Amino acid sequence: FVFRECDLDALVRQSIRKYAQQFIRRKIRLVYRPTELTVLTDEKWFCFVLEQILSNAVKYTEKGSVSIYLEKGEKKILVIEDTGIGIAPEDLPRICEKNFTGYNGRRDKKASGLGLYLSRKVLENLGHGFKIESEPGKGTRVRVFLDAISVEYE
Repeated sequence: FVFRECDLDALVRQSIRKYAQQFIRRKIRLVYRPTELTVLTDEKWFCFVLEQILSNAVKYTEKGSVSIYLEKGEKKILVIEDTGIGIAPEDLPRICEKNFTGYNGRRDKKASGLGLYLSRKVLENLGHGFKIESEPGKGTRVRVFLDAISVEYE
């Protein structure tokens, strides 16, 4: 890991560009509010995590939107929220386990069960964490804690 102060907006825009064609092709609206925040992280590995989260958001959102914004409050929390199919409550506690794909992943047949597992490991090593909240049929919200280690599910 190479830690340095990074412009969070530059990292988010870099990750968004990777999925721009999928947003357009699938007609998914992107709502991005610039954060104007600098964060101590490893640029390459943090972008890897953002890309995993965006990949899932695009993959499991058939229509609607993906929103990226900074949560209001004193803590630095980046939120990536989609209006996708959501995650079954029984799958939520296990989604960061190695090779776990859950109901949606088995239905999709392209899921490896490694993306969120690796994201959790990377965020732990970066000193960040995340919380995933989801409701079937209503979407998923991933909160990335930029100044604390935490992994939680609701």
